[in-house]
Amino acid sequence: MNRTTLSLIAGATALAAVTGFAAVTSPDTSAPDTTATAAELPVERTSLTCPTPSVSDLAETTYTSFTPVTKGTGNDGKAELRPAVTESTDGEDAKDGKDGKTGKASGKGDKDGKGEKEAKAFLTAKEPGKPLAEDVSGSDSPALVGTADGKFAPGWTVQQTTEVAAGTGRGLLGAACTAPDTDFWFPGASTAADRTDYVHLVNPDDSAAVVDIELYGRDGALETTTGEGITVAPHSDDPVLLSTLTTEKLDNVTVHVSVRSGRVGASVQALDDKLGGDWLGASVDPAGSLVIPGIPKDATAVRLIAFAPGDADADLKVRLASPTGQITPAGNETLHLKAGMTGAVDLGDVMRGEPGSLVLTPTGRSVPVVAAVRVVRGKGAGQETAFIPATRPVGTRATVVDNRAKGTTLSLTAPFGAAEVKVTASAGSEGGTPATKSFTIKAGTTQQVEAPVPSGLKGTYALTVESVSGGEVHGARTITDAQDGVSAFTVQTLPDDRGTVAVPKADQDLSVLQQ
Repeated sequence: MNRTTLSLIAGATALAAVTGFAAVTSPDTSAPDTTATAAELPVERTSLTCPTPSVSDLAETTYTSFTPVTKGTGNDGKAELRPAVTESTDGEDAKDGKDGKTGKASGKGDKDGKGEKEAKAFLTAKEPGKPLAEDVSGSDSPALVGTADGKFAPGWTVQQTTEVAAGTGRGLLGAACTAPDTDFWFPGASTAADRTDYVHLVNPDDSAAVVDIELYGRDGALETTTGEGITVAPHSDDPVLLSTLTTEKLDNVTVHVSVRSGRVGASVQALDDKLGGDWLGASVDPAGSLVIPGIPKDATAVRLIAFAPGDADADLKVRLASPTGQITPAGNETLHLKAGMTGAVDLGDVMRGEPGSLVLTPTGRSVPVVAAVRVVRGKGAGQETAFIPATRPVGTRATVVDNRAKGTTLSLTAPFGAAEVKVTASAGSEGGTPATKSFTIKAGTTQQVEAPVPSGLKGTYALTVESVSGGEVHGARTITDAQDGVSAFTVQTLPDDRGTVAVPKADQDLSVLQQ
């Protein structure tokens, strides 16, 4: 008997032994298969980045941190925001705004990430279910990077709200601090002479990130000089002025931020010489249908900006979801987008005293697009601007913070089917008892609901929206604050906080040895 035959016999004997063992110990196949089911468990860690709020000496900024109470999180954890370093345009470290020293002294601000000590925490959350607010003044306020873990991680939300009394971008500027990622789309930016738009790139990690910035106008990609291979130092904020990337002056530009290595938080600060300014958040990932919720009822001008990032043109139906149903804006029934080119349409005074949301759906073949609207309130010298990007549905739960006793409006839309939601107002940052209301939103409508307010409210509070039944719901919150005749306002959307994650159930299964 040769060596090959012996090897085959030995292999067959070993396989038979394994197969026999597996057959003896294999689970009862008549029992229901539960290995494919998954449990929804709270996330254990969340990261957020907050850009430098303003370069104005007149700026007054409030940071508000909040985590909704979530079952199954245990008793441990913390949530902290720490100062980042702001990179100046000449590549030198700017002051971090806390101690007047450079970012290298405050820790992790130098280019190689080897800071001598960690920056002192700017804001540390006390307990889930109660917001915590911190105020800062002037132009020295730094960007912030933060991490929440344990019981503070699921749904951790941070808002920065800045009031600027005068100058370019005066008014109310609000932004929900963003999770770091590798790809962002911003339709609605501008390189026009009367606009000063910055892309803020905040790197929360210990190693440098490398970022590309692409600009797209009405005729396609703009030629940029320094938009490729931008290095963002560890734990730093690098504000990039869009007008320095191209010589073209355009009102409507789509910005694409893509990360080659590492990750960043990205947002666009759009400042207008006459119309105030606000933060432009990233649009939801490219999709065939989009919803832009919560356009204020007193908007005097609404501009829709959209972009098709693929190789195919897109044709979209434009519908306004009003309190009574979906209507077609006169003269703007559809929008044609050429591939790779930014399209914009002025809808004018489309709201006519009623709150609404834009619903974009394909007229035929579905082509992924991104979109946002620029909203103007007020008249003459009192005009102010805000931006609303297309956003994810509320999903299981969404939270928005820094709500005030006066001047807070909550809008909810159910674009494709009726839905029921539960809205909870948290305790106040300085006192108050939580309150809850339920609402039914009819299909195809937008409702400006009378959101609950904590009894005995002191300070500001959080609003948490939870889906109960029915179709998907999209939401947005508007803060208004009249300032010396200026119709100051800001709008933030309410996307799903992704506070839970599906964890598949795993059982021992030795039948895999038979494969």
